[in-house]
Amino acid sequence: MLKLPRLLLALAAVLVFAALPLPLWRIRLIAPQYPEGLGMVITASTVRGAAEHDLGSINSLNHYIGMKAIDPDAIPELEVMPWCIVALGACAMIAAIVGRRWGAIVWLVGFAAVGVVGLWDFWRWEYSYGHDLDLVHAIIKIPGMSYQPPLLGSKQLLNFVATSWPGPGTLLLGAAFALGAVAVMLPWHSRPLVEHRVDGIPAAAVA
Repeated sequence: MLKLPRLLLALAAVLVFAALPLPLWRIRLIAPQYPEGLGMVITASTVRGAAEHDLGSINSLNHYIGMKAIDPDAIPELEVMPWCIVALGACAMIAAIVGRRWGAIVWLVGFAAVGVVGLWDFWRWEYSYGHDLDLVHAIIKIPGMSYQPPLLGSKQLLNFVATSWPGPGTLLLGAAFALGAVAVMLPWHSRPLVEHRVDGIPAAAVA
C-alpha cells in the first residue's frame, strides 16, 4: 500500500485541527466617520471585534437602524461549529490510519457537505440580521432598505462600505480539502511487479 495518500490525509487532519482557533471569516466596515474602519472576526466558537471596542461600536450603529445586537452567546451555531471541525479532523486521521480509498472519499464528501451547510447557514445568519429590523425603535428608517453584509466581496450599506472575506482558518480548511482531493486521485496500491521473459528465460537472466 502506498504511503503518500495516507500522509496527505494525515496532513489534512493537522490543518483542520490548526484551523480551530483561527478566524474563519472577517467583516470590515469603512465610512467617512470611521476612516480606520470597524472590524468583526468570526471564529468557530465566538464573534469578536477586530479591535477591542469594535463589536460594541458596530452594535451601537446597528441600534440606530433597528438591527439586533450581535451577541455571541445568542448564536447557537457557535456551540456546534467547534465540534464539527474536531469531527472533520478526527475522521481525516481515521481515514489515514485505515488506509482505504473509500474512507477518504466518504470523508471528502462529508467535508463538502459540512462546508456547503456552513456557508448557507452563515448567509442565512447575515440575511436575518440585515432584514429582520426593529423599525418601531429604529432611529434611521429608510423604506425598503436592508443591511445584509456580503457573503464575499464588498457592498455599499448607506455610507458604509462592508467587505467580507475568508480568514486564515477557512483557508486552512480549504487546503485540507484540496489535500484530501489529491489523496483520493492518487493510486492507493502499488502495482505488482510483472516479470518479463524472453523465450521462457527471465529477462534479468538474459541481461
